[in-house]
Amino acid sequence: MVAPAAPAPVRADTRSLFDTLAGALPRIAAAAAEHDEHATLPEAELRWLNASGFDAAVLPERLGGGGAGYAFYGSVVRSLAEADPAVATIWTMHLGAAVGLAQLTEERLGTHFADALLRGDRFANALSEPTSGNRFLHPQQEATPVSGGFTISGAKRFVSGSELADHLLVNVAIDGAPAFFGIEPDESITVTPIWDSLGLRGTRSQLLGFHDTFLPDERRAGPPGAGHLNLVGAGLPGISLGIADAALAALVAHARGRTIVGRPLAEQQWVQYAVAEHHVRLEAARAFWERALERADAGAAADGDFGKAKLLANRIAVDVAQLAVRVGGGSGYLRTSPIQRHLRDAEAGQLMAYSTEVLSGVIGAEVLGTTSGESA
Repeated sequence: MVAPAAPAPVRADTRSLFDTLAGALPRIAAAAAEHDEHATLPEAELRWLNASGFDAAVLPERLGGGGAGYAFYGSVVRSLAEADPAVATIWTMHLGAAVGLAQLTEERLGTHFADALLRGDRFANALSEPTSGNRFLHPQQEATPVSGGFTISGAKRFVSGSELADHLLVNVAIDGAPAFFGIEPDESITVTPIWDSLGLRGTRSQLLGFHDTFLPDERRAGPPGAGHLNLVGAGLPGISLGIADAALAALVAHARGRTIVGRPLAEQQWVQYAVAEHHVRLEAARAFWERALERADAGAAADGDFGKAKLLANRIAVDVAQLAVRVGGGSGYLRTSPIQRHLRDAEAGQLMAYSTEVLSGVIGAEVLGTTSGESA
């Protein structure tokens, strides 16, 4: 297939987009508790992001987007996550699949998937298998060769926003090696409504069943090239940092508003000491992640730093949320308190691939110069 000429890029006006986002964040935050309570997808918020130009801004210029880069993208993810981490998570996975497919199929399909993203189509990552654990880039399900492509039978789990998806990024093993395809959901793909998690309930990350699903040769993606955006790896730390921001804000509001024996809780020394420790750790994690984003924007390889940033962000998010529960006391457990939701969301963040255990094994093995024993 001859690739059509790339569309004229629409350069991102990041300052205007930040102003637009700032105006929408209170509305997004106001709906977060309801999406969590009822495990409903934040569809209106996701479609607003596309209509307002955020999807287009992140798409590379050569594919018709604004080429805003990692630093802009990361700031948006963290801000969204503070308001509603389910929105941030689905947006991260949506863009990871969409921009990933647009980059990986550029030689074969030109701007096919980029055009779909720009017109408002929804994308989802269908990569994680029940048998592959965190190693979602190393599929165990072997594809079956057929005329014109392959078929796959099996399941993919934790597909965030799957019920809205117009396109799926799917991986399979072909002769033992990973291969990636971009396909549209059809009657051969079923959704199993298993999602009733403790945290990030608004993502509705369901299980998809594949029943001899056809993977056309022309939809097969090539290997990642130099300079390809890794939006999922870059965005995951921002989700946990945003959750930590929200938990710390809830803690501060409670400590300032609660009076104990005539004095604000915020004046108690143990609260001040604990908040100081957690605040500086949060700032350190933010600085490390932002440095990784800046290095990636400058063309340096940053995937390893994204993994380290995720480990730092996951752990500080849980620690800040747990401190908020301590400071909040029994009222932090109440359904009306946001503290209980922040704790559940923080715990979910560290389970997302790569989990803190897997990352610790990978990073520790790298430092020690040995082979990681982690396979979960």
